[in-house]
This record gives sequence, C-alpha cells and structure tokens, in this order.
Amino acid sequence: MFLIDRLTSRMKLPTVEAALPGRDAAVPTAETHFVNGRPIKDDGPDGTQEVFFGMGCFWGVERLFWEQQGVWVTAVGYQAGTTKNPTYQEVCTGLTGHNETVRVAFQPEEISFEKLLQLFWENHDPTQGMRQGNDTGTQYRSGIYTTSDTQKRSAEESRSVYANALAKADRGTITTEIKDAPEFFYAEEYHQQYLAKNPGGYCNMRGSGVACPVPQLTA
Repeated sequence: MFLIDRLTSRMKLPTVEAALPGRDAAVPTAETHFVNGRPIKDDGPDGTQEVFFGMGCFWGVERLFWEQQGVWVTAVGYQAGTTKNPTYQEVCTGLTGHNETVRVAFQPEEISFEKLLQLFWENHDPTQGMRQGNDTGTQYRSGIYTTSDTQKRSAEESRSVYANALAKADRGTITTEIKDAPEFFYAEEYHQQYLAKNPGGYCNMRGSGVACPVPQLTA
C-alpha cells in the first residue's frame, strides 16, 4: 500500500505546503559544455534567444537540441516547481513540483523557433500527462517555457496545429503546459551533456509517430 501511495503522489503536483523546502545555495554544476566547450550559462552572441523544453528524461532531450545547427549552448535543469535549488534526488520524490527541462540558447538566423517547436512535438508524446513511456512522475511532463510574448504565442499556435494532426491520427489529447519561463535551476554536473559522457546511457525519448507541420511564427 505504501508503494502504491508513493507512486500515486508522484503523479500529481505537490501543494506549496507539502513541497520540500530546498536551500539557498545553488547545486554545483558544470562550468562548460562537454561537447562544444562554451560556458553552459552563456547568453550567446547578440540576438541569441533562449527557450526551455520539458519532454521526459532530460538526457536524450538535451542531445537532440545540442546536435542542431544554430543552437549555441544547452543545459539541463529543473523548472516549474516550488522547491528552491532542488537536487535530483529531491526532484525524483515528486515533492518539489519541478519538471526536468533543457535550456536551449539558439540563434534565430540559423535555426528558427518554428523548427525548434517541430522538434519538440515530434520527439516525445505530449499526450501522456505526468509521464513519458516507462518514466512516470511529474518531472516527466510535457512543457514549453517561453521567454517572450512572441514565443509563447507561437508555441500556443503550434500546439493547436499539432493537436489537429494528432486528432486526424486518432491519437490522444495534448497535455503540454505552456508558461512564461520560471526560474531554471541547473542540474548537477554529471547530468550535463550526460549522453556525450556516457554514449550507451539510458534514453527513453520516443515520438508519437505523428509528423508536425512546421508552424508559422506570428510577428
């Protein structure tokens, strides 16, 4: 019964009162990107934008984006929860409310936000609620955390486009949350670019099999 209750509790967001307290000091993380050598907290050259994606386990998601031409730097972390400066172990309890997310700093003249959205929709299943495949819990929910009104509007429009594509394929309802980007807490050093350091490491990233038309960015 205890195990059932614990699994059930990890499938819903905790109240502020029930959330773990966290800490004032940030969790130590890497300074530079293991693949491209850039500082992982780098804002990039002038014109670089950032967005945050939650698509399940962040290891495979980060690799998807760092491989894209036009992505300046990536990093993994925790977002959209309550606990301040959480650790991975705390996030895994379901008592921080955080999602595993990837920070994507990109250069729009080389890769469009529309293309990033297409990659987002096609490389996970956004209909599964608080899980991705066998990974269950609030930390694996689908989310887009935007840094401008234009990004948010485009993300919402793309959700409608992909919802129509899923409906035509007789698939489920999208559960993706789209929010202004809350504070991003960098994950521990060993999580950063994990699959570059561990090429045979775990990756549960799977798409729905339904293609997403490239959404048109609204000015």
